[in-house]
Amino acid sequence: MGTVREQQSPMQLLWKARAMSLIEYTSIRTEDGQTVRARAPLVISASRRTDIPAFHADWFFARLAKGYLATLNPFNGARSYVSFERTRFVVFWSKNPRPLERYLPLLREKGIGCLVQYTLNDYEEDGLERVPELGFRLETFRQLSSELGRDAVVWRFDPLLLTKTVSVETLLARIIALGDILKDWTKRLVFSFADIATYRKVRNNLARFGVAYREWSEEEMREFAKRLAELNRERSWNLELATCGEEVDLSAYGIGHGRCIDPELVVRLASGDKDLLRGMGQGPALPGITPPLLSAARKDRGQRPSCGCMQAVDVGEYNTCPHLCRYCYANTSEKSVLANFERHREHPGAPMLVW
Repeated sequence: MGTVREQQSPMQLLWKARAMSLIEYTSIRTEDGQTVRARAPLVISASRRTDIPAFHADWFFARLAKGYLATLNPFNGARSYVSFERTRFVVFWSKNPRPLERYLPLLREKGIGCLVQYTLNDYEEDGLERVPELGFRLETFRQLSSELGRDAVVWRFDPLLLTKTVSVETLLARIIALGDILKDWTKRLVFSFADIATYRKVRNNLARFGVAYREWSEEEMREFAKRLAELNRERSWNLELATCGEEVDLSAYGIGHGRCIDPELVVRLASGDKDLLRGMGQGPALPGITPPLLSAARKDRGQRPSCGCMQAVDVGEYNTCPHLCRYCYANTSEKSVLANFERHREHPGAPMLVW
């Protein structure tokens, strides 16, 4: 017998077609008078490649006002353009999103939703990060949570790095101290195990700064996950626990493979935005019709195979983040970062971060 396929109404097929259009193309006119082709995404990622909220918030929102920006392909060096004409949601990634706060009213004015992937580690005494002191970052987290809601500020302890002085016990102790505070300000904890062997930049940066690191064994990963899940339950954090870009299966401990740009969370946060919902395959509730959800096939194929994020356009640039974290995968060297940052300061209104 052949497979019986469920018939779909014209409305369902229309929704599916629109769900395939998370990123469309349009023509824009640049400030120097050129007409160019640009991607027009529903969702912007700002950014996996640099900390836009901490260092480039003024630039990002100036470009939002202009209606477009430019990015550089990290693989072939080609310049491309991104139009904001369809943008309905922005995912911000940051270790210090305090500068973002003054721009939240502008996002609301434009009807653009957002969530913040907030990396709040505690490596202060280890010298692995150049970030504001922990108390300042905790207060920023509280303020953002109050402004945006607990769903919209995701706590990341990322990456979990083992060194000569940082053990599994050390990391769990620090997570306990943070979790007891952050449980009231967020609903999700995302983490990843530092995978140093895979990333040449990370290896080089750690070696350059003399950080005596070691890789995680799968046994250590599972032991860490088991104890984290126990802490989550016993200390009544009740957080959703998820990994980022990890292949190891930790579902036995109630820990799933995370989707940092998560279509279900985006839909929940932007439930009143009909354009975004339709573009993601979410139509109005009609009798007898279930709008198709964004399927696994809509994952961002430009990311690692173990990444579950939905399609979005990232608008950052590598070698532009002055946090200069010792384990960074996005910076080649301190010299290149500081040179690029100086070029950006010379041309703060340019369409691209480094013009």
